[in-house]
Amino acid sequence: MNKVFPLIDRISNSSLLARTVSCWEEAVKRGGWVKEDLYRIPFTLLPAEYRPNIAEHTNGVAECAVAMGEVLKRTYGDNIKLDMDILISGAVLHDVGKVLEYAHENGKYVKSTWGKMVRHPVSGTALAAEMGLPPEVQHIIASHSFEGDKTPRTVEGVLVHHADFTNFEALGGKA
Repeated sequence: MNKVFPLIDRISNSSLLARTVSCWEEAVKRGGWVKEDLYRIPFTLLPAEYRPNIAEHTNGVAECAVAMGEVLKRTYGDNIKLDMDILISGAVLHDVGKVLEYAHENGKYVKSTWGKMVRHPVSGTALAAEMGLPPEVQHIIASHSFEGDKTPRTVEGVLVHHADFTNFEALGGKA
């Protein structure tokens, strides 16, 4: 997974790093995919002229979130409480539930039976909890999409939420 999501290697906490990788590996396995499918599965099923794959989208979101975090730390120093390990893990895992939400049938990507009932922030959060990821990472996954609009977000959660919507809307998506 480190090759698919290169920012993972910037996680300095070895336990968090291992759990982040394991979470993606388990999601891919449970979804019935192989790692290489992450370069084919679209990040959204909404119609669009250009739909990056889940790996491209995840990396774009993670890089944007980290860049914003670095600017905040550089600008505000210790006045911003920001854990870069948590930010990177949460950003890399924000859409991990999509490989459970989607299926490939008759040459098309569609909602899976599970995905018709449970959206990816919920399934991704549940999987992260099962894999022993800390509540701070679970929070980012749970709150990155509109499901999190009714809950306070941590600094890391805010960054991933805005990075996700920036990437989505920049490609023509409608929030």
